[in-house]
Amino acid sequence: QVQLVESGGGLVQAGGSLRLSCAASGRTFSSYAMGWFRQAPGKDREFVAGITWSTGNTYYADSVKGRFTISRDNAKNTAYLQMNSLKPEDTAVYYCAADPRSTWVPSTVAGKYDYWGQGTQVTVSS
Repeated sequence: QVQLVESGGGLVQAGGSLRLSCAASGRTFSSYAMGWFRQAPGKDREFVAGITWSTGNTYYADSVKGRFTISRDNAKNTAYLQMNSLKPEDTAVYYCAADPRSTWVPSTVAGKYDYWGQGTQVTVSS
């Protein structure tokens, strides 16, 4: 079993920055991909960014490319999402998730991820 715990959400003004963390426990993640998704009220959950644990390959949604950076610390079993130049439309609950099958390229499909954290709220005021 895998447990994921997000932290780092909060309220920030437009143009500001936040860093989200996702601490993973329960098993080794050498062949996993970690993804960040978000869900705004009344909208579907959408892919934000992903990283493969062993190779460090990353992939971003177009809406966050150039503003967000995903990374991981293998020793701490923790994934991060650095969010800069935040916009009001980035407001959502952010979830991290683990996919045990994507070794080379992180999937953008939520259904591919078997494990999910509880989510952390990010609110960007204008």
